[in-house]
Amino acid sequence: MWTVVGHTKAVGLLDRAAKSGRVSHAYLLAGPPQVGKMPLALNFAQALSCYAEDRPCQTCPACARVLAGKHPDVQIIGLTADEKSREGRLHKEIRIDQIRAIQHMAALRPYEGRYKVFIVDGAERLSEEASNSLLKTLEEPPPHVILILLTVNDKLLLQTVLSRCLKVDLRPLPLATVEQALVERWQVERDEAKRLARLSGGRLGWALSVRLNGELLQQRAARIRSMVELLEATRNERLAAASDLATLYGRSRDAVDEVLALLSGWWRDLLLVKGGCSDRTANIDWADELAEVARQRTLEQITAFIDLIRETRVRLSQNVNARLALEVLLLDMPAGV
Repeated sequence: MWTVVGHTKAVGLLDRAAKSGRVSHAYLLAGPPQVGKMPLALNFAQALSCYAEDRPCQTCPACARVLAGKHPDVQIIGLTADEKSREGRLHKEIRIDQIRAIQHMAALRPYEGRYKVFIVDGAERLSEEASNSLLKTLEEPPPHVILILLTVNDKLLLQTVLSRCLKVDLRPLPLATVEQALVERWQVERDEAKRLARLSGGRLGWALSVRLNGELLQQRAARIRSMVELLEATRNERLAAASDLATLYGRSRDAVDEVLALLSGWWRDLLLVKGGCSDRTANIDWADELAEVARQRTLEQITAFIDLIRETRVRLSQNVNARLALEVLLLDMPAGV
């Protein structure tokens, strides 16, 4: 039984592969953060490791060990929480020694399953050396090895790596699907489930993390408040805010990308409000502010700034001068008309 919520097409593809034995040597699961990539990868690893007739059965020792991270033939490679928080380029990348460890283990036969499964979480963080090393395994994979790469941005991967993977795109779930899952599987009250579904933008993992940690909503509210205040800020205040973001970027690129994703979502909501679709906005707790800001901006201003946010995120992923890119972004935030 596959336990992933939604993503029916992706589940169907992987389920057929596991049951037929016609499994690709490498898969790339691509989609936004907390959209369900890791749960899908683990379910697939269970299906490949399980010996039940209808797999994954979710009841056998193999399925339980995969889910607990204790199966000898299933390995997850990525940055630890500690590594993600440290400063320095070294700890912001998946290193070559981690990929060499994959190569060493891949040369060994499976201990108890049919395959050795390696899940690379955050494949966009592979260093250049690590990417080239992984490419060797992708070019000449042992028949018993399955690689599953997870990424939020496949454009940051080497084209030679991409070309050797079967890509599976995961998109945000319908809000009704998120809401129903929260109510039925996690016993969330209907009104709260509806609110979390709207705020999540279809990312069930985000909704669940917020439910478990209420401080995340407080942090989100504080960030939105800061962005709203920047609309009326002076040039110097915007430069100071860009400087603060650049400093944060030096500590955690993920944190800044989360801020920019939040900013992008807020301005997309402005676009919906401007187009008369207020009932489809994600930031339902900012309805009054959205209406007022949308009233004071033109459609052209809103769409241009959304494009600029997108371009800024791409530039930052290409290691441009972070402070300069963020200064351009905040200085170009459109004032009211």
